[in-house]
Amino acid sequence: MTDTAATLIDERIATLGDWRSDVLTRMRALVLAADRNIVEEWKWNNPVWSCNGIVCTGEAYKKAVKLTFAHGAMLPDPNGLFNASLDGNTRRAIDIREGEHVNARHFQALVKAAVKFNGAQRNTNKTAAKPSAAKPSAATPVRLLSGGNPQIPKGDGDAPVQAYIDAMPEWKQDIGRKLDTLIVNTVPNVEKAVKWNTPMYGVPGQGFFIAFHVFTHYIKVTFFYGNQLTPVPPVPSKDPHARYEHLREGEFDEAQMKSWIAQAAAIPGWKP
Repeated sequence: MTDTAATLIDERIATLGDWRSDVLTRMRALVLAADRNIVEEWKWNNPVWSCNGIVCTGEAYKKAVKLTFAHGAMLPDPNGLFNASLDGNTRRAIDIREGEHVNARHFQALVKAAVKFNGAQRNTNKTAAKPSAAKPSAATPVRLLSGGNPQIPKGDGDAPVQAYIDAMPEWKQDIGRKLDTLIVNTVPNVEKAVKWNTPMYGVPGQGFFIAFHVFTHYIKVTFFYGNQLTPVPPVPSKDPHARYEHLREGEFDEAQMKSWIAQAAAIPGWKP
């Protein structure tokens, strides 16, 4: 646990100043008590608890405190604690609203399962990384196209999107993860796909409403019907309906992005 991360988490809890402060304080203590090897980090402007990889994040929203488990879809949940982000293939979340109480023993069992999963994944990756005398490893890194954009095979679901984000270079990966988390949290029923080496997000039956793509100096966020948003995203497109936002290193207006995402998801999207 770094002093900087702990201090930032302390400050986040203090600034909440209502029931969310008590909930986040309690859940933080339960996470840290579940395994002595868990460390605190500060990523994507939120508390993160890790052990051989991310165990879970703690996010405070107006109506809920959200504990998102990075690999929740792979964890046993016999007590049904997961109640959010249930549609993806990777993450699962626990939304705690005012007045709600999460069983401490059941929650810590979930944290311990996440630590165990991360450790098993790490050992598997180490074994796979060792060269074999009989047969060299054939693993191929993701190819970066012009501007550093990852070349990911076309596919539907969370997995190809996460593969794209994992391959995003340098500071762009943090923004990619932040975008993905913000979209999922804002639009719980979001559908994901990678098409034309671009992650796309849509609402079932309505089409895609947002996508992003890596360029050398920025990430281009596309709102397919951005001309209907307020305020209109700043960068025009050849398509009269679409508008762009260019995110450069250190630039991310979370409140504005969340507003655009919510607006864009509420209107009919683009169907390729």
